[in-house]
Amino acid sequence: MTTMSHRFNRIALAAVLALGAPVAVHAQELPYNDVADEGGDGVDAGEAGGGVKRTPHVSFSPYIEASQVLLAQLSPGSDTLTYTTLAAGVDAVIAGRNNQGAVSLRYERRFGWGEDTLDSDTLSGVARFQTAIVPRAVNFEVGAMAARSSVENNGSTVNGIELGNSTNIYSAYAGPSVATRAGDVLVNGHYYFGYTKVEQPDALVVVPGQNPVDLFDSSTRHNAELHFGTKAGEPLPVGLGVGAGYNREDISNLDQRLEDFHARGDIAVPLTDDLQLVGGVGWEKVKVSHRDALMDTVTGLPVIGADGRYVTDTSQPRQIAFESEGLIWDAGVMWRPSRRTAFEAHVAKRYGYTNYYGSLAYAPSARTSVNVSVYDSMTSLGGLLNDALVALPTEFEAVRNPLNGDLGGCVAAQGSLQPGQGTCLTGALSSLRSSVFRSRGIMASLTHNAGRMGYGVGAGYDRRRFIAVPGSVLGVTNLTIDENWWVAAYLKGQIDAKSSFSATTWANWFQSGDALAGNSTGLGASVAYNRSITARLSATAALGINGVNREDLEDFWSAQALAGVRYQF
Repeated sequence: MTTMSHRFNRIALAAVLALGAPVAVHAQELPYNDVADEGGDGVDAGEAGGGVKRTPHVSFSPYIEASQVLLAQLSPGSDTLTYTTLAAGVDAVIAGRNNQGAVSLRYERRFGWGEDTLDSDTLSGVARFQTAIVPRAVNFEVGAMAARSSVENNGSTVNGIELGNSTNIYSAYAGPSVATRAGDVLVNGHYYFGYTKVEQPDALVVVPGQNPVDLFDSSTRHNAELHFGTKAGEPLPVGLGVGAGYNREDISNLDQRLEDFHARGDIAVPLTDDLQLVGGVGWEKVKVSHRDALMDTVTGLPVIGADGRYVTDTSQPRQIAFESEGLIWDAGVMWRPSRRTAFEAHVAKRYGYTNYYGSLAYAPSARTSVNVSVYDSMTSLGGLLNDALVALPTEFEAVRNPLNGDLGGCVAAQGSLQPGQGTCLTGALSSLRSSVFRSRGIMASLTHNAGRMGYGVGAGYDRRRFIAVPGSVLGVTNLTIDENWWVAAYLKGQIDAKSSFSATTWANWFQSGDALAGNSTGLGASVAYNRSITARLSATAALGINGVNREDLEDFWSAQALAGVRYQF
């Protein structure tokens, strides 16, 4: 069989967390006081976000599955394989006054039929939990994700198919947050520790003439914010506040480091009962630095370790790739016409340049949520994934591809959203380059779950401008810009008392800043029919297609058909 066929025969059940990339408000600005409610004054999260009080409930749904899959290669060439999958997983939601959270975790093992079909296993999942340490004052938060994806030669990822260069991606954060008041002073803050790991044994994916792409390995992150403020009218006619924040990300690739400290005072001037002008001024110091690669004394080329990544030259001092210190400011408007609607828009000066950010959260009912987020921050892949987890709602239903268990582009929010939250996760994994970058973009999502029908759609644009020391090994990425446009949607419904259907689709358009790396377009769609056999046993039939079109490599397309059964405990 051809080399491409052998790659095709290694197709595993990949899971790409579609992380939509709104960067959480924690990473962008200190909180202003809300004109509509008191936020940290113990308001229930369900009430504050959308005006609908949450009904306490707990659901816990473990399951096992067995499926038979037929997979046909459509391009390049043609080939067909079959395999059997066994899977176990759990979906759970906890919604209480002091404890909220959701998790979707799945382990899947594939058994190939024939010598050319390799066995494999996949772990995928996403979780977000919050528990009250001190009710109505101090919470402890945790979020985590596990995903599997294929990596293109330009550093981008591909959903749902494996091209012989797959990788596992993990990210998690945990830490306390506070939202309370001391007399007239509102106190808001948090400390989060984050960790991200990308397992990639073939890190430098290269086509002839292309600069090597250094893929992200691992990182740790410390992120802290603390803010004290008063509301307008309590006791002064205007709201006043002061706060500070610290963010540090350490990336294992060439010992990269992003360090940011800022302090600021702010003011909120009410114009009406639900509209206020806000502004702030302060000081910030930001530094991005890294070391260079160890050079082979004979060849003069960078030394590459057993893991396929550059070996860091720890004998040389750290070099500064970016540094900014001085005055920062921002100004904007906040509109809270009701507990169901929250809008804000800001213009600011940070990192030595002007940026723009804002958000819209609209929940016309407990079943429908609209969220828009415009973001601009300096971060890394690990920071972006951590922020995306922070931004997830604490109540959601994971939307998975029925053919391979992949997590889809968005989660289905249960109940209303709060400002700064998002339901899509796609853009954060658009590129796995290791370098620190300035991230700018927009994400919008709509989810609706009502009775027999539910749907969701998300779309976004993510732009990354990478930062590295010119002349170093990473210098080839300095000022390089990667852009990604994406869309993801799902539809599910009840046909009758015993049968239902679901459909998912996604697309992303990736444009690399490296002309030699080329651009790529990924597309996919699936549809499934589910039928209850008994109260706990159900059967599924599904069809789907996935593919990627590339400028400098052959296009790849495949189709799948599945028949399986699930037992729900």
